[in-house]
Amino acid sequence: MQAPKLKRYGQIIGLKPEACDKYVEYHAKVWAGVLKTIYDCNIRNYSDFFRDNTLFAYFGYIGDRFQADMAKMAADPTTQEWWAIMMPMQQPIPTRAEGEWWANMNEVFHAD
Repeated sequence: MQAPKLKRYGQIIGLKPEACDKYVEYHAKVWAGVLKTIYDCNIRNYSDFFRDNTLFAYFGYIGDRFQADMAKMAADPTTQEWWAIMMPMQQPIPTRAEGEWWANMNEVFHAD
């Protein structure tokens, strides 16, 4: 049996300076329902990194219907509640594409 193909994603967003401590505090105890939805939407190895008021997120996606899985995540009530707390702390970057909150990045190198 072949393992599912993993597609890697990198994203960035700003974090408002006054929100840094609170954001880190929430992420030390991410809600179980949010974690379950992430997993149920075929996301693996999800990480957030922080420096100089910028958040960088990395995750792998093992599904074959990314947009449908992201819509499923966005429809989840627990995730909506989590986002309602997180989004006011975030500051999208001006160069993001239309419709993006977190700006998607292009992978230029990978080594296993």
